[in-house]
Amino acid sequence: MSQTTTMKLLTIVTENLLKEQIITLLKEHHITGFTISRVEGEGSRGVRASDWEGPNLKIEAIISPQGAEQILERISAQFFDNYAVIAWLSDVAVLRGDKFAQPSQSKSS
Repeated sequence: MSQTTTMKLLTIVTENLLKEQIITLLKEHHITGFTISRVEGEGSRGVRASDWEGPNLKIEAIISPQGAEQILERISAQFFDNYAVIAWLSDVAVLRGDKFAQPSQSKSS
C-alpha cells in the first residue's frame, strides 16, 4: 500500500464575485493548485436573491498544515463581514504528498 501524507483540505464557499480575490489570496500563500465548482444551497443569509451575480462557488485546495490557520484568519478578516463566505479545514490523507509545496519550499517573490 502506498504511503499517505496528512494534509489539510481548505474549503471555501463564496459568492462568485469574490472568485479572483480568493484565487489571488491563495496564490499569495503559494497555493497554486485548487478546484472550483459551481454550487447552490442555503445558509444563514438565506437563498440568493438574484441570479445575475452568478452561482456560488466552492473552492478547494489541499494545503500543508503549516500556515493553514493563518489562511483561514485572512479569509475571515477580509471577507466575512461583507460577503456570503464560509471556510473550513479538514484533515485529509493524500498520496503523492510531495506534490504539495510546504511554505518553506515555495519560491520567494
